[in-house]
Amino acid sequence: MSVNVKRRLFETLAILGKALSSATRLELLDFLAQGERSVERLAGLANVSVASASQHLQTLLRAGLVTNRREGQKVYYSLSDDSIITLMGGMRVVAERNIAEMERLIATFLKTKDALDPVAPADLIKMIENDAVVIIDVRPADEYRMGHIPGSINIPFKELEGRAREVLGDREIIAYCRGPYCLLSYDAVTHFRSIGQPARRLEDGFPEWKNAHHPVERE
Repeated sequence: MSVNVKRRLFETLAILGKALSSATRLELLDFLAQGERSVERLAGLANVSVASASQHLQTLLRAGLVTNRREGQKVYYSLSDDSIITLMGGMRVVAERNIAEMERLIATFLKTKDALDPVAPADLIKMIENDAVVIIDVRPADEYRMGHIPGSINIPFKELEGRAREVLGDREIIAYCRGPYCLLSYDAVTHFRSIGQPARRLEDGFPEWKNAHHPVERE
């Protein structure tokens, strides 16, 4: 019996599609784009049980989207490679262009928060070279330590209200967080503007910055 290679290839590709057909699994991939995480940490971030997170991660593992390692009693997961960030970005572009509900959600919950155009990475690089901005990373401290934009100051969003005045001055503030749908950077910009400080957000987040091979610092 002859083998329909094309069909077999598409059937194998469909495994990837099935793995990406869950909002929880997409959210887990988004968290893993920041860096390696334990199952317990991912469960907390995604607000699901450890058992549920583990089950979803096993699906992602079988699809080749993540890898794992054991350290003592804990299992840690990470993206299999940075092409997963590119894949997620491609899905986002297609959805924004072709799904009316996606457009409605963005208009309702994102554009209403900030009508100003975000700063493109290429423009931010020029601003850094000219020492024209203060860059604020509003992600949690552990994510900042795993990688951040060079020269950025980590003020986790939960600490922003008490620490915002530490960075006030003549230079514009550029805030960034986990990605284009991360509300932390929107809310940070709103807070800085409320106290009279010019502020904008980075167009994307740290994973996209890293995936574009822009400079990265680690602690």
